[in-house]
Amino acid sequence: MSLVDLDPSRLPRHVAIIMDGNGRWARGRGLPRIEGHRRGKEAVRAVVETAHRLGIPYLSLYAFSTENWSRPREEVDGLMSLLRRYLATELRKMMRNQIRLLAIGNLKRLPRAVQEALRRNIEATRNNTGMTVVLAVSYGGREEIANAMRAMAHEVRRGNLQPDEICEATVSEHLSTAGIPDPDLLIRTSGEMRVSNFLLWQIAYSELLVTPTLWPDFGEAEFVAALSHYQGRERRFGLTDEQIDRERIGAAR
Repeated sequence: MSLVDLDPSRLPRHVAIIMDGNGRWARGRGLPRIEGHRRGKEAVRAVVETAHRLGIPYLSLYAFSTENWSRPREEVDGLMSLLRRYLATELRKMMRNQIRLLAIGNLKRLPRAVQEALRRNIEATRNNTGMTVVLAVSYGGREEIANAMRAMAHEVRRGNLQPDEICEATVSEHLSTAGIPDPDLLIRTSGEMRVSNFLLWQIAYSELLVTPTLWPDFGEAEFVAALSHYQGRERRFGLTDEQIDRERIGAAR
C-alpha cells in the first residue's frame, strides 16, 4: 500500500493519534526510556510530512498527558527538553510547508522554556493556511470538559447564557478544540485498548484503530495502512445499512 493507492476523496479530515510505546521500544533494545522518546520524534516527523502530502487538514498528536507528570522526574525532564528542541528545529519546516501549530492542555504546568517555545511557534505559524497540527501537551480530556463546564457556569451566572440554551454545540464551543472538526480517525499505537483520557468529547463518533506497532516504528507505511483501513470502513453515525444505501443513491442522482 502506498500513497497513490489511497482514495483522495475518502481521506479523513482530522486524524488524532495516541503516540504510545516509546518506553517499551527502548526497553526491548536494552536502552534508556528517553531513547525511545528520541526515536519517537522521527515518527512524528514522518506522520506530519505524510499527512501534509496527502492534504489532511488536521492532525492531533497526544504528546504528554496530565497523568504523565507522575512519571520519574528524569524522564519528564528529558521529555520536556526533547519537546523544546523539536519545536526549535521544526519551525522552519512548518513555515515552509504552511503548517499551523496549536497546543491544547494545561500549558501553565510546562517549564517556562517550553511554554516560550510553544508560544513562539504558535505565533509564528498563526497565519499559515496549510495543515493544522494540534499538539496535546499536559492534556487530559476530563480536565478539558470540566474547564468547559466551569466556563459555561460563569456565563450563566453573568446572564450571558441560559441553562436551556446549552446544547452539544455549546459544549464544543467551550472546549480547547473549538473551531476544529472532531477527529474522523483515532489511531493508537502499541496495542493498548484504551483512549487514555484523550479528546473524550471529540471522539464520540471517531473510527478507532489500534495497531500493535510501537510508536518509534510507526512511519509512513504504517500511517498509510491505517488510512487504507479507515477507507474500508462504513461510517454509519447511527444509521442502518438501508438508510446509508438510500443516501448514497440520492447523492448519485
